[in-house]
Amino acid sequence: MRTRRIGVRLLAGVAIGKEINMSAHFEHKTGWPVAAVFVTVRGMITGWMKTDVARFAFAVMMAMMVLSSARGDVMKAEAVREVIPAKPEGRLVDTTVMAQIYDAVKTPFKYGVVIQGGSTNEPVDCPTVFRSGGHWYMMYVAISNKVGYQTFLARSDDLLNWKKLGKILSFTKTNAWDAWQADGAIALCDYHWDGTHEPEKFGGKYWLSYIGGASQGYETDPLSVGIAWSKNVTAIKEWNRIPENPVLSGRQPDARVFEKKTLYKTQIIHDESESLGWPFVAFYNGKLKNGFERIGMAVSPDMVHWTRYGTNSVVANGEEKQRGMSGDPQIVKIGDVWTMFYFGAGWGPKAFDTFACSYDLVHWTKWAGDHLVDPGEPYDKTYAHKPWLVKWNGVVYHFYCAVGDEGRVIAVATSRDLHH
Repeated sequence: MRTRRIGVRLLAGVAIGKEINMSAHFEHKTGWPVAAVFVTVRGMITGWMKTDVARFAFAVMMAMMVLSSARGDVMKAEAVREVIPAKPEGRLVDTTVMAQIYDAVKTPFKYGVVIQGGSTNEPVDCPTVFRSGGHWYMMYVAISNKVGYQTFLARSDDLLNWKKLGKILSFTKTNAWDAWQADGAIALCDYHWDGTHEPEKFGGKYWLSYIGGASQGYETDPLSVGIAWSKNVTAIKEWNRIPENPVLSGRQPDARVFEKKTLYKTQIIHDESESLGWPFVAFYNGKLKNGFERIGMAVSPDMVHWTRYGTNSVVANGEEKQRGMSGDPQIVKIGDVWTMFYFGAGWGPKAFDTFACSYDLVHWTKWAGDHLVDPGEPYDKTYAHKPWLVKWNGVVYHFYCAVGDEGRVIAVATSRDLHH
């Protein structure tokens, strides 16, 4: 007996890899045995049945009806997001190693301001620095007239003198979740301390993460995390937001307590060893209430679909009083030690930069010694925070957001005195 294999492509699409056995449905409705009908790749229905035009057409319609119902069940199942349990605590970083890391990364010499806004009414913030094509580039954000953050790019040949190039992530000015906030940071940089500092392509694209929000103002709640990509990491053109945005939000059902209100700056690394079971690992700070921010984790197989890792934050300060900020993490690897640079505020004098260390990316030992940068100069007398560090030609450059008598600007401190 001849059979024909049929295929019907669903425009609405059922989740990839979801198998729905529909033999029973066909046999019940038509009386015709069907070997197998199931969803395979990208919503394709496949099956086998007798070659009869009328029966074939009816079977196709039935497939659509049954899959419409099944798709609803699949979507409900997909809406259930789960947090991945963190691995148990392992080897911790001892005080001797912590001191060695501090000696390797400390930057006691403040060079000064390297990026500032076009006017005192344009604060700049959140530097992330990378290398490409023999030049250095800095993604940073600026806010004009208290409207909201947009992302810009600058270039340097020496990490000290910077030329502004233009805007790369703008307001959408729509009713979307990210209409008036677009605070971007480069993703997938070489995190090795003595590495290239170059961003890596994935899927033929460069990637950034950004915090977006629907309201105007300075970091107005709620803020969520989005992803964007570009084929050219140094081009002065708008990056492409993915349709799945926001990928992480405090309104998602799996949002942990510490991130229910707002999510902040995210750094994403490519863990080549997949030590946690996923290639892409994100660190970001979130808050439940104003004044108390903690750093948590998420993981992804593809830079688009993200799952929270661990039921709690991985770095926090000020837990006793439920007040104190820990945020804007940057992850590097020094030897076999993962090092997280981050800022602190509310649990020490003003705002400052410090670090924590880990052997497994999950369990972190916080540094309890001197801060990496503190307020002290006129241009950073209020805040010296939000770190991004690179080591190049034996010198450590520590970029940070400085707030003082020049407004909100970007400054750099170094491990050597570069003024002399």
